[in-house]
Amino acid sequence: MAAGQQVSSRVLTVPNLISLLRLLLVPVFAVLIVQERDVWALVVLAASGASDWLDGFLARRLDQVSRIGVMLDPAADRLFILVTLLGLAWRDVVPVWLVLLIVGRDVLLLCLMPALARHGYGPLPVTFIGKAGTFALLYAFPLLLLAEMPGTVGDVAAVAGWAFTGWGVGLYWVAGAQYVRQTRALVAADRKEAS
Repeated sequence: MAAGQQVSSRVLTVPNLISLLRLLLVPVFAVLIVQERDVWALVVLAASGASDWLDGFLARRLDQVSRIGVMLDPAADRLFILVTLLGLAWRDVVPVWLVLLIVGRDVLLLCLMPALARHGYGPLPVTFIGKAGTFALLYAFPLLLLAEMPGTVGDVAAVAGWAFTGWGVGLYWVAGAQYVRQTRALVAADRKEAS
C-alpha cells in the first residue's frame, strides 16, 4: 500500500477479480502437474506469478486496496505454494523435507491466529520480507519443474531453481519470525494496557 492509501470494504474490484482467478488456477495446475503436462503447468505457474504482481500493482494504481484483497492475495499465494509443493513432491521433483519446511512455517503462523483473535486482531499485514520470500518461491517452482528437462536448459534451471528455493525458504522463515515477534508485542501491549 502507498502511504496514506485507504483500505476500502469493496469486494468487486479489478485486483480482487485477479486474485480470484489466481485461486481458480490452483486446481487447474494440480491436474496438469499430476498428468505430467509440464509445459501447460509452467504456463499456469507463470500466469499465477504475473497475476500476483499485477493485482497488487493495480490495487495501488487504481486506489482499489480492499480488506478482502489484503487477505485474498496472501491466501491465494499460500494455496498456490502448497499445491505446487505437493504436486512437485508427488512427482519427486522436490524432497519431502522441503514441503515440511515450508508448510511448517505456515502452520506456525496459523497457530498465532487464536492469540491475535483473542486480542481483537485479524491477520497481520504481509511484510516486505514475507512478500520477497513468497516471490522467490513462486519463481523457484517453475524453475524446478523446468529442471526436469534434459540438457543445458534443465541444468541451468536446476541451479537457478534451487537458488530461489534457498532464498525463498530463508526469507519465508525470517518473515515468520517477524510475525511471531509482532504477535508477542501486540499481546504484551494489550496485557499491559489491561493491567
